[in-house]
Amino acid sequence: MEKIEFKTSINSPAKKVWDVLFGEKTYPQWTAVFAEGSRVETDWKKGSKALFLDGKGDGMVAVIRENIPDKYMSVKHIGEIKDGKEELQDWGESLENYTLNEKDGKTELLIDMGITKEWIEYFNETWPKALDKVKEIAEKQHDHIET
Repeated sequence: MEKIEFKTSINSPAKKVWDVLFGEKTYPQWTAVFAEGSRVETDWKKGSKALFLDGKGDGMVAVIRENIPDKYMSVKHIGEIKDGKEELQDWGESLENYTLNEKDGKTELLIDMGITKEWIEYFNETWPKALDKVKEIAEKQHDHIET
């Protein structure tokens, strides 16, 4: 298992960044860089199952290991979904962690993952694009004033 991490600074409060990351409407927007039609089926509560799916319904099975709103989310990947069937795997500590640190209205977002070697190149290319999208959405919505 390899560990990789990605970081960005977002000119928006942590609550707004959190809402973009895990919001029902915004999650599919930023995760489209991983797979078109991406969506998630979960309530994001600690201990809950999460299905991360692409437009065809294939994807990953995970469990929410930790959820500290506006600060930290940890997701443990436990298997795949192919052709509508869950195939559980033992990947050890295959975690995807989101850490948000707010200072002076800006948020540093850190993503760290434990993954197998064959996925490193893909995520090294894709996560920076995903973080750019999160930043774009959070900063755009930050400027929007409800009337």
